Amino acid sequence: MLTLILAAAISAATPVLREDNIPEIVSLLTLEEKAAILVGCGSTAFDGIGRNDVGVKGSAGATHAIPRLGIPSIIFADGPAGLRIDPVRPGTDKTFYCTGFPIGTMLASTWNTDIVREVGGAMGNEVLEYGVDVLLAPGVNIHRNPLCGRNFEYYSEDPLLAGEIAAAYISGVQSNGVGTSIKHFALNNQELNRLHNDARVSPRAMREIYLKAFEIAVRKAQPWTLMSSYNYINGTHASEAPWLLTDILRGDWGFRGVVVTDWGGGYDTAAQIHAGNDLIQSGSDSRYNALIQAVKDGRLSIEDVDACVTRALELIVKCPSFKGYSHSDDPDLEAHAQVCRKAADEGVIMLKNDGALPAGPDGVTALLGVTSYDFIAGGTGSGDVHRPYVVDLQQGLADGGFTLEPGLDGFYSKYMDDERWRCRMIDGNNSWVIDRERPIEAVPDSLIERAAQTADRAFVTIGRVFGEGKDRDLHYSYMLQDRELELLRKTADAFHAQGKKVTVILNVGGVVEMESWQKLADAIVLCWQPGEEGGHTVAAVLCGGVNPSGRLPMTISRCYEDEPSAPNFPRVFEDKPFNYSFYRRLEGNKKDYTVKDIDYTDYAEDIYVGYRYFGTKARNAVAYPFGYGLSYTTFRWSNMTVKSSGVYLVSVTVTNTGKAAGKDVVELYVAAPGRSIDKPSRELKAFAKTPLLQPGESCTVEMTVPAESLASWEEQCWTVEKGRYRFIAARHAADKGLKSSVRIRD
Repeated sequence: MLTLILAAAISAATPVLREDNIPEIVSLLTLEEKAAILVGCGSTAFDGIGRNDVGVKGSAGATHAIPRLGIPSIIFADGPAGLRIDPVRPGTDKTFYCTGFPIGTMLASTWNTDIVREVGGAMGNEVLEYGVDVLLAPGVNIHRNPLCGRNFEYYSEDPLLAGEIAAAYISGVQSNGVGTSIKHFALNNQELNRLHNDARVSPRAMREIYLKAFEIAVRKAQPWTLMSSYNYINGTHASEAPWLLTDILRGDWGFRGVVVTDWGGGYDTAAQIHAGNDLIQSGSDSRYNALIQAVKDGRLSIEDVDACVTRALELIVKCPSFKGYSHSDDPDLEAHAQVCRKAADEGVIMLKNDGALPAGPDGVTALLGVTSYDFIAGGTGSGDVHRPYVVDLQQGLADGGFTLEPGLDGFYSKYMDDERWRCRMIDGNNSWVIDRERPIEAVPDSLIERAAQTADRAFVTIGRVFGEGKDRDLHYSYMLQDRELELLRKTADAFHAQGKKVTVILNVGGVVEMESWQKLADAIVLCWQPGEEGGHTVAAVLCGGVNPSGRLPMTISRCYEDEPSAPNFPRVFEDKPFNYSFYRRLEGNKKDYTVKDIDYTDYAEDIYVGYRYFGTKARNAVAYPFGYGLSYTTFRWSNMTVKSSGVYLVSVTVTNTGKAAGKDVVELYVAAPGRSIDKPSRELKAFAKTPLLQPGESCTVEMTVPAESLASWEEQCWTVEKGRYRFIAARHAADKGLKSSVRIRD
């Protein structure tokens, strides 16, 4: 009895983790327990002491629990187009689907932070109700080159747009009491050899372009975690760089959260902890043992370890797992599908319209292209989502009251049964497939000719899907393939001969070359990868039920060779088959610097990315400029004012002068003096999207430009050049727009 009383007294005296006793808990942890907290559950060396095996099936990783001190495991799961967990589990018939929201690029195409915040709110609710603590999203790396395989997860070529969209997304998700992990910090702008590639970039381009989106999001939304990237930066691995993770991130920007590695990222565990990379995911025995040995050898200070453990515990006490939240496993997927649809409606971009749209649903529509019958909701890899369904365009049109030309519809329905079976046989049950097999494009010549006689219009969909781990092939992904071009030409020839219009729908994760074929189309609708409700969104846009208000978050150049980064981006698929073993060019910690754009990549274009280059250096016409998008109505802008009161307050009156209700986007660019500092001809500094304006209705949009946002990174500090600044309210990056000037004298 005495033994039991003493044991109970000792147990009662043992403190457990609370929000207000973290320093005490850190002092009570053994070195082994500290290492276990910092090295994820991929390590089994610590299992006997306190690993949490419950988890969430299909989640990405977790931290170790320390039961004796009341420290639970917390769970991470992939994003960013929705929570990625397994939809089925042993022992139950219940499904655990998650809403498949539009891809990141489409969210940026809305130019609407309110709708992105709403998407984040719905997504965060699913994170909470499925028992996950931190969503590994959003991704904000810059669209440096259109061939990057992960661009679909990212937002834009412009850091201001990317940062503002990311901040809204983070705020929405975290409003549910769960965390986000903004990624990949930093310069993860190509997938090829991503674990070993060294991004060589100037301090100015790094600060103004590649870090700026992270800075905006961190300052505005304080994500709970940030994920370091796989690559090296100017010779140092991103997860092992104190100047990046401590000096800039925490010192300059005031980041208060936890830094977590990308899964399996980095090589020197001691260097990562010293740099301020707090959590090593997904963890391994070698990382766990290396951390302990480094402390014992004196190569890693216990003060560095304790700093990381403290931040890890500060994260844990915020999480639902710590607070004992009882998740339902039953989020409102129907309500979230409507949020998905709402966001997709605002992200569709109409690039061209020569009297073809709106069209239908009256009359007969010829629907062509295998992607019309097999819509692509999102990309592959960790950015994919296990959705309950995907609405393709055939279903979307049918639900919208369209009548499809029966010959073509019957042909494609039968053809797609065979093609879906073939694709399943190739991909198997692996949903992670990088190059997911797609149906082979069909060109039903005689049926096209017949449909041109009986149908009133033609809709043709072109699709592209890709994902992390591999960049896009120039000829087979960026360029249209021969069968696709043949389908477009034969459709255009047949329908134009009858005086009928052809609309092309681009259901793609990234831009494709357009200069060689766009004249074949009377209208071009870019719907990106719009999530599970995509077919309904596109059908509504085509018939005018939704007035397109999306704008391009990147420039579409005339040809790939015009891209400023083209000379310094890998194009290896043209002369050799893809072989992963060729790109694992690291032995131990000894890095190879032999092959350009594989071992290292020079960011020779510096700050001149996208429209900054095309509007300043090249001045050659592009296919479609950054910020471009058409509407079914027209707008007049007037009464531009610029007021200075510590910040610049800019207002513009927008009036709907057309016959349809619609939304407009005002993009605010600033042109610096450019005398003492080399500057682009203009840079985006703010934007605003109007509410839905009825014909004849007006509103005044207001935008704020902080004075410090006009600065350039010069001589290791931010410098605002003196002189005259032109504020330009424009419809896109090449638009003359409305102008007003201010002068900075001191």
